[in-house]
Parts: sequence; structure tokens; C-alpha cells
Amino acid sequence: MNETTLKLNADPYILMALREDISNEDITTNAIHKDREYGEADLICKQKGIICGIDTFKRVFQLLDDSSDVIFFCEEGQPVEEGMLLGKVTGKISTILTGERTALNYLQRMSGIATMTHHVVSLLEGTGIKLLDTRKTTPNNRLFEKYAVKIGGGYNHRYNLSDGILLKDNHINAAGSVKEAIQMAREYAPFVRKIEIECESLEQVKEALEAKADIIMLDNMDHETMKKAIEWIDGRAETECSGNISKENIERLKDLNVDYISSGSIIYNAGILDLSLKNLKPIGEV
Repeated sequence: MNETTLKLNADPYILMALREDISNEDITTNAIHKDREYGEADLICKQKGIICGIDTFKRVFQLLDDSSDVIFFCEEGQPVEEGMLLGKVTGKISTILTGERTALNYLQRMSGIATMTHHVVSLLEGTGIKLLDTRKTTPNNRLFEKYAVKIGGGYNHRYNLSDGILLKDNHINAAGSVKEAIQMAREYAPFVRKIEIECESLEQVKEALEAKADIIMLDNMDHETMKKAIEWIDGRAETECSGNISKENIERLKDLNVDYISSGSIIYNAGILDLSLKNLKPIGEV
């Protein structure tokens, strides 16, 4: 995540997270430190995985005090192992203590998603199928979570409702039919927009093909129905499989000649990567 993206898009969310943790003051830190003291602390890896969120981690401390310095000994997206020294945080001891939890929350969560995504992508290796995320993200954390999917080797589906047309079951119900939903979307949307539609039956797939949908999502279909649908589509539209897909069952879809598989679970079922900021020590005064 580059500096421009951080300042324009991420900073407001990071500041919200800091305000959530510091409603008035850090009473514990203020009770035991002298503001002029500087120190350094070690960032330690306690679990094997993929590191993600380096710039966000740094930004937490920089927003608290722009004299803070964070050095990483690994790169974004790199595999890390238990016991590795990943980096050092240097700055006012008060800043390190106050920013520690927020910075770690971002780094651990983003690394957990990148690790989960990397694992699921590896299960599809050699198939040519692209793994997509969904909009099933944590409110106000979508920017960070979708970025972590990319670092883990996955691809982002539409970022938000303004980013693309995806006609789901309730849109179809509101429009009256698959055909009518596609026609209305095509009339409304700019010509550069692709139209994707969610289909739950072979009848809907047939109707979507006749209406010339660009992408057909096969939603919550059994294996044989999906296979038959893909044969029917025969390259006339891009294809996506979706619906309760997880790391436990995704391999069963490898034999389908599908373009994309989307899975919300790579975000909402991802844990954290266990990391810790340890060994804080004074290094001098201003």
C-alpha cells in the first residue's frame, strides 16, 4: 500500500482506530513514562505465515508522532517463520506503548488474511482458476482486508457497489426476471461496464445467455449442475462459482472449467498471524 493510498484512503480509518483506543488519554502509559524518553522494541513472529500490512503498521506510529521510525527486516508478502525478528520500532516510549495494540491489530489481521488466501490459492495451483474475494468484509476495514487478499495471491471482486454491476437474486426479483434485469442494467450503465448476474438454476443460466450477460455466477449449485451449466455457456460468457466455498471444499471444484471462484471465507474465516512487540528498552532522551 503506497504512501498516496495511505494518506488519501487509509489514514482516516487508522485515525478512527486510534481514537477508538484512546478516547481521552492512555492513562497507563501517562502514569509511568517520561515524555522525553526514547526507546526501541522488537517485532517478533510467533507463527508461520505470510506477512502483510507493513506500511499500515508503520503508519500507526507515524500518525501518533512523525518522528517515529519503523524498520522491517522482511518484505510485504514474504513467508515468515516462528521466532523471526521481523522489525524494530524506534521512537518515544509513550508512542510505542500507545500505538502498539492498534498497529499489531492491523498487521496480525492483514497477515492472517494473506496467509489464508495464500493457502487456498495453492489448492487451485495448475488450474488457471482465479480466486476472488467478496464484499463480506469487516465494516470500515475493507481497504485493508481486500489489500491483504491481493498480497496473498488472490484477486479482488468489485470493491464496492459503485465498482461494478452484479445482479443478485433480489435484484432479479425486483426487475421481474433475469432477462429484464440484464436489459435494464445495460440501458442504465456505461458501455464500459460488464454485467454479471447470479444464477441459481440451469433455466436462469439459459436466460442469462440469451440476454448476453458478460459474466455468469453459478451460485450454490451442486457439482453436476455447475458442470452442465459450464458446458452450456461454452465460452459465451465468463464463469464464476460461488456459495459456501471454503478451504475445506474448494478442491472439489478443480475439475470445472471455470474462470473464477469467489469465496468470502478467505476474509471472514481467516484468523490472525500471531505477532508480538517485545523487548522495549530505553535508548536515551531528547
